[in-house]
Parts: sequence; C-alpha cells; structure tokens
Amino acid sequence: MVKHSNLFSRRAVLGAGLALAFLAVQSPAQAADLLQEAKKRGVLRIAMEGTYPPFNYKDPKTGQLTGYDVDVAKLVANRLGLRPEFVATEWAAILAGLAAGKYDVIVSQVGITPKREQAFDFSRPYTYSQPQLIVRKNDRATYTNLAELKGKRLGVGQGSVFEQQAKAVPGIEVKSYPAAPENLQDLAFGRIDAALNDSLMVAYLLKNSQLPIKAGAKVGAVERMGIPFRKGSPQFKAAVDKILLDAANDGTLKALSLKWFGIDATRAP
Repeated sequence: MVKHSNLFSRRAVLGAGLALAFLAVQSPAQAADLLQEAKKRGVLRIAMEGTYPPFNYKDPKTGQLTGYDVDVAKLVANRLGLRPEFVATEWAAILAGLAAGKYDVIVSQVGITPKREQAFDFSRPYTYSQPQLIVRKNDRATYTNLAELKGKRLGVGQGSVFEQQAKAVPGIEVKSYPAAPENLQDLAFGRIDAALNDSLMVAYLLKNSQLPIKAGAKVGAVERMGIPFRKGSPQFKAAVDKILLDAANDGTLKALSLKWFGIDATRAP
C-alpha cells in the first residue's frame, strides 16, 4: 500500500493561494531581472512540496529530497551556474509564497493553465501527462471516457482538478478523498467503481500497491507541467527555456524521465 498521504496534490486547485497570487500581480514589477538577482546571490531558491513521490520527496534512508522534479531543478540550477536551495512548502500555499517572493521558482509539477499564466510566467513544459482511470483487476467493464461512468461511483482527490473534471459530467457519483491510499482501498473493496488520477502517478501508485487494481483508460487532454516564476524577468525565462530545450535535444530530460517513470514523459504524445 502507498504510505504517502499527499499524492493528489499536484493537480490541486489552489483557490486561496492563487487568489493571493493574482493580488501580487497588481504590485510594481521587480526592478531587476530574476536572472540578475539569482546570479548576484549565487543561489536559485526552489520551492517544491517534498511529499509527492516519485516527483519530489524525502529519501527515507538519507532524509534528502529526491525525485524527478529534484533532478530537473538541479539540472536547471547547475546550468545557470547557481547552487540549488530547496524550500519544502505546503502545496496549498506554494503559489502564494512565490508571489510573495519567498523563493524564485517552483519545480513541483505545476500545470500550465491560462489562469495561472495571468499571475506568473512559466518555462517551456518539461513534463506531459493525462488524466487516467484506475479500476479493479476483475472488473470486466471497459470505461473509455468519463461519460461512460454515469451512474457509477468515481474516486478523486479532494480539491483536485480531477474532482472538477468528474463533477462536470452529469450522472457521476463523485467521492472525494484527502489522499490516495483511502481512495484505492475503497476501489479494491468495491465501494467505488473507479478512481481518477494523473497517468504518471497511476504508474507509481500501482507499482507500490498490493491491491487488486490496474490502470484503466486515459480519459482527458494532455496537460503540460512547467516552472513558474514571478512576471517581469524575460532574461531569466529565456535562460531557463534554453536550458530545458537543450536538455530535451541532448537526451538529458528523457533520461531523467526514464529513470523515474520508465517512459519518456518529456514530449507531448
């Protein structure tokens, strides 16, 4: 069974935090480009949740942050000539903290959405994924889209984008969970008919669970994950975009994705 308690948070709807971020947009632009600021101090301050394996979490043996996002963050910082300084931050407050200048960037599977782009600039995407169903191994039903779950019970992460997507389909009985273990247990015991999560997370959940469940169909649009930072730093954006593009072209990003997921999730399918 997966023991981590915060496995839905990458897709969480950051209501209050995002509202605070929007307020920050109204403040005057920073005088110096973030690239100049970071170079001056020699450090890139990187926020991440730190409790979201396999993307970013503390290694139980060493206590050090590890994961796909950590490797990507180190890659960016190193190629900028900066020392990475990680700031573990609760997901609910992570965007508000960025708006307040508590750190320079977030590398924690933040989805690039029009609403968030109103408040922040984003790097080019470094990860692509899709919503995916999880079903019981012995379930003969084949759901190919959310509409086919009308009249069924679907488990989702509380406050997640998946919750929004499910509730937008009339007829689905949506049950929200604070964490993945309870969701998957209810699925295994037949209390719900399917669960909905991110495709990359589904692979991890199934790998680390002994429950009689399996991956179902991918049922949504491809989503892009990028690195957000405060607006007004075109030099910083250009530098980070070049690093990510170069890393995609030279195979570095692909290698990191294969290391953590077993697939190349760094290019749009």
